Amino acid sequence: MLNIVQMNKNYFMVFMLIIPFFFATGENQNKNITEQRPNILLITADDMNYNAVGAFNSLVPGTTPNIDKLAKEGIRFTNAHVTHAVCQPSRGAIMTGMYGHVSGIEGFNHYTGNKSTLTEYLRSAGYLTGVIGKVNHSLPKFDTELEKFDLIKRGLTKDNELGFGRDPEKYYEFAKSFFLMAKEKDKPFFFMTNSHDPHRPFSGSDDEKRKFGDATTNGVIPAPSKIFSPEEIIVPGFLPDLPLIRKEIAQYYSSVRRCDDTIGKILQALKESGLEENTLIVFISDNGMAFPFAKTNCYLNSTKTPFIAKWPGVIKQSVDTVDFISGIDFLPTFLDAAGVPVPDDINGTSFLPLLKGEKQEGRDVVFTQFHETSAKKRYPMRAVQSKHFGYIFNPWSMDSVKFRNESMAGLTFKAMLEAASNNEKINNRVNLFLYRVVEEFYDFKNDPNALNNLIDDKSYSDEINKMRKEMKNWMEKTNDPAISDFEKYVINY
Repeated sequence: MLNIVQMNKNYFMVFMLIIPFFFATGENQNKNITEQRPNILLITADDMNYNAVGAFNSLVPGTTPNIDKLAKEGIRFTNAHVTHAVCQPSRGAIMTGMYGHVSGIEGFNHYTGNKSTLTEYLRSAGYLTGVIGKVNHSLPKFDTELEKFDLIKRGLTKDNELGFGRDPEKYYEFAKSFFLMAKEKDKPFFFMTNSHDPHRPFSGSDDEKRKFGDATTNGVIPAPSKIFSPEEIIVPGFLPDLPLIRKEIAQYYSSVRRCDDTIGKILQALKESGLEENTLIVFISDNGMAFPFAKTNCYLNSTKTPFIAKWPGVIKQSVDTVDFISGIDFLPTFLDAAGVPVPDDINGTSFLPLLKGEKQEGRDVVFTQFHETSAKKRYPMRAVQSKHFGYIFNPWSMDSVKFRNESMAGLTFKAMLEAASNNEKINNRVNLFLYRVVEEFYDFKNDPNALNNLIDDKSYSDEINKMRKEMKNWMEKTNDPAISDFEKYVINY
């Protein structure tokens, strides 16, 4: 009898010891569940056309094996756009959630307002923050933000810390160190990694040798893992197929491949860190390729971006061919994913429901814009695109000025000018590029290269007027100063 009593006492003591353990374990589990905020890895390419990516139907095989692998593991949006087809305003919209005419980042300048930026919101919420490459263009509050990042590497400095933004191994080293820092500090992170490829000068070009000198031969800037020949490539439909153009596009695709090499190394570092399972990975390009009728314009090849997202356990492998998402939506989406309250005084809207496979209304069109080039030349443009059509408003074309941008510096535009003297079709394309018209309207579903302006085709009057109304409503809603020109120049409807 005494033995039984003693046994019961022993069991009771063990039970009393176990109870706190179970409660403590439950508390820790609940704490982990409620406080398990995702890491966010934003990877950007510089001037990569959406259809230069294999997963987005690149006509040239072997351009982006690492990006294609990422696409197979996550979600692709075929109607994703940046808001501006030029570097700093494009990234400014991502980091502020506002259009350029709202934030003031219309060109190569910084934000001077008092609203918080993406990294400020996340840092206040306990996130580690890092950025490598394209630093000046990626931070809206450049001077006041520089010292606040846990890791920051510019890319274009004298010590060549990133191989002028073109060395995959350097990106691997810094990414690995940042992920290790996050593990040691046991904090979630936001890490923006920006490749300088495939921005001009292209791999193997004379311009590259002139700009970087010995760096192209002494290993500071490594060769891509694959170098494309002119015979391998297919010239995009918005450009004529001329020998010099074919040569330059081959160099461009070699730069695309080196960008893909860099992305592969960043993803390798993440995997090796053991943090991949709780990381939302997003890949985009900041705008289209630096060729005529792409970058620094409002065409489909200007703003459409090869958006890919991966988030293990949250995002299922899929392709969204219906919904439009935009650069201004990135800030609210990332904050939403991190459990940080989304400000209501921005232009963007979170598309987190879409990432989770849910439905979301109001994703049937996208608005894009352009203000000025890096040389501070202003060519205001506004565009609205649906899944089928695109309408572009060019008030600058009324001023009899000639368009000039970075895309005209290479072999391609020179070849177009030379061929224009005895080729009427190319001559018409050159004139359109240089002077444009006030309104352009395209059937992007059947004419993605914007070769046939339908603005005067009466059979499309209803669609044109519909988009004009959408444009005006958007201008009014966002207080776009270009509305005065729109009301002045656009035909009454």
